[in-house]
Amino acid sequence: MKRIILVVAGAGLSAVVVSPVPRGAEKITFKSGTETGSGLLVTPEGKGPFPAVIVIQEWWGLDDWVKDQARALAKDGYVALAVDLYRGKVTNKQEEAHQFMMGLPPEQATSDLKAAYAFLSARPDVKKDRIGAIGWCMGGRYTLALATEEPKLAAAVPYYGAPPTEAAAIAKIQAPVLGNYGGDDKGPSPDQVKAFEAEMKKAGKSVDIKIYDGAPHAFANPNNPWGGYREAAAKDAWARSTAFLAKNLKK
Repeated sequence: MKRIILVVAGAGLSAVVVSPVPRGAEKITFKSGTETGSGLLVTPEGKGPFPAVIVIQEWWGLDDWVKDQARALAKDGYVALAVDLYRGKVTNKQEEAHQFMMGLPPEQATSDLKAAYAFLSARPDVKKDRIGAIGWCMGGRYTLALATEEPKLAAAVPYYGAPPTEAAAIAKIQAPVLGNYGGDDKGPSPDQVKAFEAEMKKAGKSVDIKIYDGAPHAFANPNNPWGGYREAAAKDAWARSTAFLAKNLKK
């Protein structure tokens, strides 16, 4: 089995993560503007063409949990591309994660995600009009950001990611949106999420938001270091998400 050794670079940062590549997966690169993006591509069995999902990391980086979500989606019949927005940096320390997230230029992240969409749409085993995106935390925010930038995105599933607030940005969203949020989350708060939902409906957009009572931020990840995992909410949110993706990408 191949192994990827990810070294966190930068002054004062020394986290090293050794992570196995899942079976049926490969580390790939793609052109992102004048730079090179990368990610983990997991493909389902069979010839295809298949629908596809862009999988967007939390602030920890492209860690094993995110890879597991990509692998689960591939088993469900999707070509899944988990984009490495930090380009090799991974951590399990909150201080470093915050530093990585704040150091990620939004334009670089958006460029990488749009390039990932183009990479998938160019593959012969992918249905070009059936590409969606799913992301958690920071990745939830970038899922919605991608939806504002890529009009052909066919589905968007943000988990507790800060939604856009400007009417102009919401007006650009063409993909149907399904969101999973925590009732005890402070960022974004339930009020912020409800405001986004109201603006989406006002603009005539397709939106389905569920706020889980008693669930904090990052409730879907059992590795949540502050003990925020909520099993019932996580299972329900995943069931909602996979049903939504199937409805919009497998039809």
